[in-house]
Amino acid sequence: MNTNLLLPYKFRKWGWVIFIPSFILGVLVLFLNVQFDWLGSKVFSIYAGSGLKILNDRDTGQFFSIISGNYTQTFVGVLCLVSLMMIAFSKEKTEDEFILLTRMDSLLWATYINYFILIFCFLFFFDFEFLYIMIFNMFTILIFFIFRFNYILYKERKNMPYEK
Repeated sequence: MNTNLLLPYKFRKWGWVIFIPSFILGVLVLFLNVQFDWLGSKVFSIYAGSGLKILNDRDTGQFFSIISGNYTQTFVGVLCLVSLMMIAFSKEKTEDEFILLTRMDSLLWATYINYFILIFCFLFFFDFEFLYIMIFNMFTILIFFIFRFNYILYKERKNMPYEK
């Protein structure tokens, strides 16, 4: 694995600093429908549709247009994704072969678990509930990876004999 693609170690700390408040904001936005007025503006959109074409016979959407609305959900989602990527893809203080192997193994494990859960959800969730599942699915692969990677490192450090 090429470590040149990993972010510097200090990004991990900043990732946690950004993730914790953005996660709390995400919970507030999702469950309490919190909106921030200062995030209401006009933005460029590649496609602004009026809903799913299957549900709506007339497609009144527009390509390459300026739309207005409140983008609190977008802002919080981008913050969460960027912070999780900073945490997941930052180097450790000492990058050795064990860390690289653990990183690769954890990423593979997280991908398997994430897609098994997604297959389960494809079979048992429908309509807009499934849309929520897909939104959560953007974050879960990174969360599973971070959890597993850090858990393996914690276990390994705990089992290491004390050395001076």
